[in-house]
Amino acid sequence: MIDSDGFRANVGIILANTEGQVLWTKRVGQDSWQFPQGGIDKGETPLDAMYRELYEEVGLCPHHVEMLGVTHDWLRYRLPRRYVRLGQEPLCIGQKQKWFLLRLDEKNTDFIRFDTATPEFDEWIWVSYWYPLRQIVPFKRGVYQKALLELAERLPLKKGLRL
Repeated sequence: MIDSDGFRANVGIILANTEGQVLWTKRVGQDSWQFPQGGIDKGETPLDAMYRELYEEVGLCPHHVEMLGVTHDWLRYRLPRRYVRLGQEPLCIGQKQKWFLLRLDEKNTDFIRFDTATPEFDEWIWVSYWYPLRQIVPFKRGVYQKALLELAERLPLKKGLRL
């Protein structure tokens, strides 16, 4: 779903463990890492899309995770010109995203898998909460920063741990 301004509706997923680390996933066949994310289909709510993408991209079901929060507003980024498909109708110039913060209890990490119909990722690691800001491609960095900052206060940590 692309809006009248050219932004595709999308969800992003920040999946944290009980230590405050987040799931960082590597795209299939690339040395490119990111949080799971995906488009919202026609008729889907952002919440519906998030749970669908969670299953399609990392094999997790709603009962594997705990919802901790969602960004209040849509967060937008523009695609670099080289990624805009100029012949496409409607023209997509970027993405608008709702970001969800979920917690995965360590006992459920065995359910993370990539053997879906069309795998997007082939590896994952736990990284510190702020690590992705230094690693994500520059055109997504602002959205990642806004999402992580807004959702950080929703992440309960064990006593003595800090983000």
